[in-house]
Amino acid sequence: MKIISYNVNGIRAAINKGFLEWLAASKADIVCLQEIKAMHEQIPLLDFDALGYHHFWYPAQKKGYSGVAILSKQMPDNVVYGMGMEEYDREGRFLRADFGDLSVASIYHPSGSSGDERQAFKMQWLADFEQYIEKLRQERPKLVLSGDYNICHQAIDIHDPVRNATVSGFLPEEREWMSGFFAKGYVDSFRELNKQPHQYSWWSYRANARANNKGWRIDYHVLTQNLKPKLKAVDILPEIKHSDHCPVVVEMS
Repeated sequence: MKIISYNVNGIRAAINKGFLEWLAASKADIVCLQEIKAMHEQIPLLDFDALGYHHFWYPAQKKGYSGVAILSKQMPDNVVYGMGMEEYDREGRFLRADFGDLSVASIYHPSGSSGDERQAFKMQWLADFEQYIEKLRQERPKLVLSGDYNICHQAIDIHDPVRNATVSGFLPEEREWMSGFFAKGYVDSFRELNKQPHQYSWWSYRANARANNKGWRIDYHVLTQNLKPKLKAVDILPEIKHSDHCPVVVEMS
């Protein structure tokens, strides 16, 4: 099973840059999208039908903002929209699909980069998200939590850890949250198999960052510990350029 997570930074913009052609060639079984930035009526749904995907969209209430989606070749047994928390659900941040005993979620964690208020919102989200997932795991023990976490976990995950130490996305309290979350029995699938530096999934549009590979690894497939034996391969695809992010891949048996 091949699962891809991709923050497309606007599904319509990505489609204009060849996203659908890439998707057809990707051979992905499940694709989790973040930042779709579109309402249902703005998405060419028939194009996704034509590619053989069942597709589920969870846009934000605010137009042109946030939103997540899941595309899958197999029809899920069940799809759950949101976490039942209005302050997050109106921003379209969490969508889950169940396939047998496996659940896959597409998640868009908030960014705190616009200022103190959103940083506080992000930290509250992290606490609430963890609590929600811990409860969900009692009911659905096999979880793949895919998406844009908006946090680099360790120094190896960011091009300039020293100068970014006080920047949202690499703050000590964010990194500490992630360490604590992993310690509860969750696995950063990429780092489980790839310990190499300079592996990034997002680059600023400024200062030629992508061409110089001055990036951040903020997109993850986080697995519950019980799925670790099924982990076969991981990849990051920086050559795919429909967005300021690139797709991240996990393959499981």
